[in-house]
Amino acid sequence: MSKMMDPILGEFQQEAATTKRVLDRVPPDKLGWKPHPKSMSLGELAMHVATIPGQMSMMAQADEFEISPQAFNQPGPKDLAEITAALDSGVKTAQEYLGGVSDSAAVGNWKLTANGKQIVAMPRVAMIRAFMLNHWFHHRGQLSVYLRLLDVPVPTIYGPSADENPFG
Repeated sequence: MSKMMDPILGEFQQEAATTKRVLDRVPPDKLGWKPHPKSMSLGELAMHVATIPGQMSMMAQADEFEISPQAFNQPGPKDLAEITAALDSGVKTAQEYLGGVSDSAAVGNWKLTANGKQIVAMPRVAMIRAFMLNHWFHHRGQLSVYLRLLDVPVPTIYGPSADENPFG
């Protein structure tokens, strides 16, 4: 196991538990709801949040990843069980990957291309931080706003929400 990846794996495990708390609040009867016509539906966003760890860990395993325009069309889930299964599977895949990355692989170069053209190149550990973790947190934050707009109690994420206080 990579010593370099130990802190990232620990952070990932904590964030996976937080993400599960947020996804557990998704109301099953609102999966098609959108806050705006240009927005993803609640179900599409929840599924995206659930699948990010597995998808990003699969992308990180290659030295170069060619992205297709279809990658930006997030499918909606049939039900909450599909979202939960996707999160469980993705978390398992990501933990296995992050737990096995060597230090040399972590600092190795990783590239994202589209239509054969390089979009970005960075050390793999930076890709994991930017695309797996930061991307995940960003969309989880969006999901918490969707919950608020639907008047669903928002769980604690990094501290108290208007609905929960882990300190009191």
